[in-house]
Amino acid sequence: MKKLICFACCSFILFTGCGQASYFQSTELVGETENNQATEEIVEDLIPETIYVQVAGAVEKPDVYQLPMGSRVYAAIEAAGGLSSAADDSDINMAAPVEDGQKIYVYTIEEVKALKESSAEADDGLININTASAAELSSLPGIGESKANQIVAYREANGQFASIEDIKNVSGIGDGIFNQINSLIKI
Repeated sequence: MKKLICFACCSFILFTGCGQASYFQSTELVGETENNQATEEIVEDLIPETIYVQVAGAVEKPDVYQLPMGSRVYAAIEAAGGLSSAADDSDINMAAPVEDGQKIYVYTIEEVKALKESSAEADDGLININTASAAELSSLPGIGESKANQIVAYREANGQFASIEDIKNVSGIGDGIFNQINSLIKI
């Protein structure tokens, strides 16, 4: 009787393959797991989990910050302590993703105003003698650094020029220099 039960059990295992299937399946799983771990380690080496972003301008603590991969602009600004009271965030896309090595600059309200004014002035290519700096004025033909400083000093002492011809009131600027610059200046 014992021989019959033993024969039946062995036959069952032999014909159904129960013992072999579990052996091969476990060997395949171990091999797959080892391959997956090796692939994951290679991918982790190639794709960093963190990025570095510089946040500058009108934020509380401008600096370089380490952020998780996939972060957004708002997270970078929060890491920098948030926007300062002088910040102009009207053109900032807070939802934009940030990239490793990116610099985010937050302009102040005054900087945005000055940029808009200078871009409006740049459209016609003329130099406004009422607002131009000495460096801008010295770019005009016949106007060197000294004359440019005299124009700025005259403007500060006497107020804005009422017409472009009034620049001839500045010592040393006569009809000759005026004729060279009159098509390049405005008020």
